[in-house]
Amino acid sequence: MTTSQDRARAMTTSLDRTAVTTDADVVTRMARLRHEFDHSFAEPVRRHDEEHVELLAIRAGGHPYALRLAQTQGLHPDRPVTPLPGSVPSLLGLAGFAGTVVPVYDLAALLGHPVAGRPRWLVLPLGTPPLGLAFHELDGHVRVAADAIVAEDAAAGRRGCLRGMVGLDGLARPLVDVPATRAVVHALAGHTIEAGHTTEEVAR
Repeated sequence: MTTSQDRARAMTTSLDRTAVTTDADVVTRMARLRHEFDHSFAEPVRRHDEEHVELLAIRAGGHPYALRLAQTQGLHPDRPVTPLPGSVPSLLGLAGFAGTVVPVYDLAALLGHPVAGRPRWLVLPLGTPPLGLAFHELDGHVRVAADAIVAEDAAAGRRGCLRGMVGLDGLARPLVDVPATRAVVHALAGHTIEAGHTTEEVAR
Protein backbone atom coordinates (compact mmCIF):
# COMPACT_ATOMS: atom_id res chain seq x y z
CA MET A 1 0.00 0.00 0.00
CA THR A 2 1.34 3.44 -0.92
CA THR A 3 1.69 5.70 2.12
CA SER A 4 1.67 9.50 2.31
CA GLN A 5 5.43 9.44 2.83
CA ASP A 6 5.89 7.34 -0.33
CA ARG A 7 3.81 9.79 -2.35
CA ALA A 8 5.71 12.76 -0.94
CA ARG A 9 9.06 11.17 -1.80
CA ALA A 10 7.88 10.41 -5.31
CA MET A 11 7.08 14.07 -5.85
CA THR A 12 10.55 15.23 -4.90
CA THR A 13 11.95 15.02 -8.43
CA SER A 14 9.20 17.21 -9.88
CA LEU A 15 9.14 20.02 -7.32
CA ASP A 16 9.32 23.58 -8.64
CA ARG A 17 11.60 25.16 -6.07
CA THR A 18 14.41 27.63 -5.68
CA ALA A 19 17.88 26.64 -4.53
CA VAL A 20 18.53 26.43 -0.81
CA THR A 21 19.96 29.74 0.34
CA THR A 22 22.24 30.92 3.11
CA ASP A 23 20.92 32.16 6.45
CA ALA A 24 21.41 35.83 5.50
CA ASP A 25 19.76 35.31 2.12
CA VAL A 26 16.74 33.68 3.72
CA VAL A 27 16.20 36.56 6.15
CA THR A 28 16.48 39.07 3.29
CA ARG A 29 14.10 37.00 1.17
CA MET A 30 11.61 36.82 4.06
CA ALA A 31 11.57 40.61 4.40
CA ARG A 32 11.09 41.11 0.65
CA LEU A 33 8.30 38.54 0.46
CA ARG A 34 6.51 40.17 3.37
CA HIS A 35 6.79 43.58 1.67
CA GLU A 36 5.43 42.18 -1.58
CA PHE A 37 2.59 40.49 0.30
CA ASP A 38 1.57 43.75 2.02
CA HIS A 39 1.96 45.75 -1.19
CA SER A 40 -0.30 43.36 -3.09
CA PHE A 41 -3.34 44.68 -1.21
CA ALA A 42 -2.87 48.03 -2.95
CA GLU A 43 -3.16 46.36 -6.37
CA PRO A 44 -6.73 45.09 -6.85
CA VAL A 45 -6.03 43.80 -10.35
CA ARG A 46 -3.06 41.70 -9.31
CA ARG A 47 -3.65 37.95 -9.47
CA HIS A 48 -2.31 35.96 -6.55
CA ASP A 49 -0.31 32.89 -7.42
CA GLU A 50 -2.47 30.02 -6.22
CA GLU A 51 -0.44 27.35 -7.97
CA HIS A 52 2.61 27.60 -5.73
CA VAL A 53 3.33 27.65 -2.00
CA GLU A 54 6.27 29.33 -0.25
CA LEU A 55 7.78 27.15 2.48
CA LEU A 56 10.53 27.30 5.07
CA ALA A 57 12.45 24.03 5.31
CA ILE A 58 13.47 23.61 8.95
CA ARG A 59 14.69 21.07 11.51
CA ALA A 60 13.28 20.80 15.01
CA GLY A 61 15.06 18.47 17.39
CA GLY A 62 16.97 17.00 14.45
CA HIS A 63 13.79 16.13 12.52
CA PRO A 64 12.94 17.69 9.14
CA TYR A 65 9.75 19.77 8.82
CA ALA A 66 8.33 22.55 6.67
CA LEU A 67 6.33 25.70 7.52
CA ARG A 68 4.08 27.76 5.26
CA LEU A 69 5.60 31.21 4.85
CA ALA A 70 2.11 32.76 4.60
CA GLN A 71 1.38 31.67 8.19
CA THR A 72 4.33 33.65 9.59
CA GLN A 73 5.22 37.30 10.06
CA GLY A 74 8.87 37.24 11.07
CA LEU A 75 12.02 35.11 11.21
CA HIS A 76 14.85 35.85 13.65
CA PRO A 77 18.19 34.09 14.31
CA ASP A 78 19.92 34.12 17.69
CA ARG A 79 17.21 36.13 19.47
CA PRO A 80 17.85 36.53 23.23
CA VAL A 81 15.26 34.60 25.26
CA THR A 82 14.92 35.12 29.01
CA PRO A 83 14.18 31.75 30.69
CA LEU A 84 11.07 31.39 32.82
CA PRO A 85 10.50 28.87 35.60
CA GLY A 86 7.38 26.81 35.08
CA SER A 87 5.79 23.44 34.61
CA VAL A 88 5.54 23.62 30.80
CA PRO A 89 8.76 22.08 29.38
CA SER A 90 8.15 23.52 25.91
CA LEU A 91 8.09 27.13 27.21
CA LEU A 92 11.62 28.48 26.71
CA GLY A 93 10.99 31.97 28.09
CA LEU A 94 10.27 35.49 26.90
CA ALA A 95 11.70 37.55 24.03
CA GLY A 96 11.22 41.23 23.20
CA PHE A 97 9.96 42.47 19.82
CA ALA A 98 9.39 46.21 19.26
CA GLY A 99 8.49 46.77 22.89
CA THR A 100 6.27 43.69 23.13
CA VAL A 101 7.15 40.72 25.35
CA VAL A 102 6.47 37.44 23.53
CA PRO A 103 6.40 33.92 25.02
CA VAL A 104 8.67 31.55 23.10
CA TYR A 105 7.97 27.82 22.80
CA ASP A 106 10.28 25.03 21.62
CA LEU A 107 8.71 23.59 18.47
CA ALA A 108 10.51 20.27 18.89
CA ALA A 109 9.01 19.84 22.35
CA LEU A 110 5.55 20.77 21.06
CA LEU A 111 5.92 18.04 18.45
CA GLY A 112 6.81 15.47 21.10
CA HIS A 113 10.59 15.28 20.58
CA PRO A 114 13.09 15.29 23.45
CA VAL A 115 14.49 18.74 24.18
CA ALA A 116 17.94 18.75 22.54
CA GLY A 117 19.87 21.96 23.04
CA ARG A 118 18.84 25.58 22.66
CA PRO A 119 17.10 26.33 19.33
CA ARG A 120 18.78 29.02 17.25
CA TRP A 121 15.89 30.23 15.10
CA LEU A 122 12.63 31.88 16.10
CA VAL A 123 9.58 32.40 13.88
CA LEU A 124 6.64 34.66 14.74
CA PRO A 125 3.29 33.24 13.63
CA LEU A 126 0.52 35.45 12.28
CA GLY A 127 -2.28 36.25 14.69
CA THR A 128 -2.76 37.37 18.25
CA PRO A 129 -1.74 37.17 21.00
CA PRO A 130 1.90 37.28 19.84
CA LEU A 131 3.81 34.03 20.08
CA GLY A 132 7.26 32.73 19.15
CA LEU A 133 8.11 29.22 17.91
CA ALA A 134 11.78 28.24 18.19
CA PHE A 135 13.52 25.61 16.08
CA HIS A 136 17.09 24.41 15.69
CA GLU A 137 18.04 24.64 12.01
CA LEU A 138 16.90 26.50 8.91
CA ASP A 139 17.58 24.50 5.75
CA GLY A 140 16.26 27.20 3.45
CA HIS A 141 13.36 28.81 1.65
CA VAL A 142 11.62 26.89 -1.13
CA ARG A 143 8.76 27.46 -3.57
CA VAL A 144 6.80 24.36 -4.51
CA ALA A 145 3.82 23.54 -6.67
CA ALA A 146 0.66 23.49 -4.56
CA ASP A 147 -0.15 19.96 -5.70
CA ALA A 148 3.25 18.78 -4.38
CA ILE A 149 1.78 18.93 -0.86
CA VAL A 150 0.15 15.67 0.20
CA ALA A 151 -2.86 16.60 2.33
CA GLU A 152 -3.68 14.56 5.42
CA ASP A 153 -6.49 14.72 7.97
CA ALA A 154 -5.64 16.32 11.29
CA ALA A 155 -4.51 13.93 14.00
CA ALA A 156 -5.31 14.16 17.69
CA GLY A 157 -2.98 15.51 20.38
CA ARG A 158 0.42 16.92 19.50
CA ARG A 159 0.29 15.27 16.10
CA GLY A 160 -2.53 17.73 15.44
CA CYS A 161 0.17 20.34 14.73
CA LEU A 162 0.87 18.59 11.43
CA ARG A 163 -1.17 18.99 8.24
CA GLY A 164 0.17 16.98 5.33
CA MET A 165 3.61 16.28 3.91
CA VAL A 166 5.91 17.57 1.18
CA GLY A 167 8.98 16.06 -0.47
CA LEU A 168 12.06 18.30 -0.38
CA ASP A 169 15.63 17.33 -1.24
CA GLY A 170 14.91 13.63 -0.96
CA LEU A 171 13.16 13.97 2.41
CA ALA A 172 9.47 13.62 3.17
CA ARG A 173 8.89 16.60 5.46
CA PRO A 174 5.74 16.82 7.61
CA LEU A 175 4.08 20.21 7.21
CA VAL A 176 3.64 22.10 10.48
CA ASP A 177 0.33 23.94 10.58
CA VAL A 178 1.08 27.14 12.49
CA PRO A 179 -2.51 27.98 13.57
CA ALA A 180 -2.95 24.42 14.86
CA THR A 181 0.35 24.72 16.75
CA ARG A 182 -0.91 27.95 18.32
CA ALA A 183 -3.98 26.04 19.52
CA VAL A 184 -1.74 23.40 21.12
CA VAL A 185 0.18 26.14 22.94
CA HIS A 186 -3.04 27.64 24.29
CA ALA A 187 -4.13 24.19 25.50
CA LEU A 188 -0.80 23.65 27.28
CA ALA A 189 -1.11 27.06 28.94
CA GLY A 190 -4.64 26.26 30.09
CA HIS A 191 -6.27 28.80 27.78
CA THR A 192 -9.37 28.43 25.66
CA ILE A 193 -10.34 30.85 22.95
CA GLU A 194 -13.92 32.12 22.96
CA ALA A 195 -14.90 34.92 20.62
CA GLY A 196 -11.28 36.03 20.36
CA HIS A 197 -10.58 36.10 24.12
CA THR A 198 -8.73 33.87 26.56
CA THR A 199 -10.43 32.43 29.62
CA GLU A 200 -8.50 34.89 31.80
CA GLU A 201 -9.90 37.82 29.80
CA VAL A 202 -13.43 36.44 30.05
CA ALA A 203 -13.06 36.03 33.83
CA ARG A 204 -12.09 39.68 34.19
